[in-house]
Amino acid sequence: MNGEFNRIAQEFAHAQGLHPTDMQALIAILDAGADTDADAPDEPMTPGRLRRQLNLTSGAVTACLDRLERAGHIRRVRASGDRRVVHLEYAAQARGLAREYFRPLAHSTDAARGRFTPEELTVIVRFLREVNRELVLLRQHAD
Repeated sequence: MNGEFNRIAQEFAHAQGLHPTDMQALIAILDAGADTDADAPDEPMTPGRLRRQLNLTSGAVTACLDRLERAGHIRRVRASGDRRVVHLEYAAQARGLAREYFRPLAHSTDAARGRFTPEELTVIVRFLREVNRELVLLRQHAD
């Protein structure tokens, strides 16, 4: 399943002229503020946080963000409370483009989900959360 998701994401990246790292960055920026990042839940994405999350150098993150900004996928926005802090935002037009591209994936996911009872889905979600938690712990112990 993860392999298929990655292939679909790579096809989107290729269609947009993006590098696979750019795609990982877009996903991280889109997910920022969701409960997906145990290190900084509900926090806006910053270049430093993105660097840590993707395990990249500062220069690599800057190059990635420059490409994404030039392509119109993201915006760098100064924090209102501290102008030295830069937040990364997924640009509205690019979000719409991604939504349209990935709409068939959402429909396929909904179709698969519809073949399970609510009780089965509860167990599946619990399993996936636990696997994800273990993978995060594995990665943290490797650091």
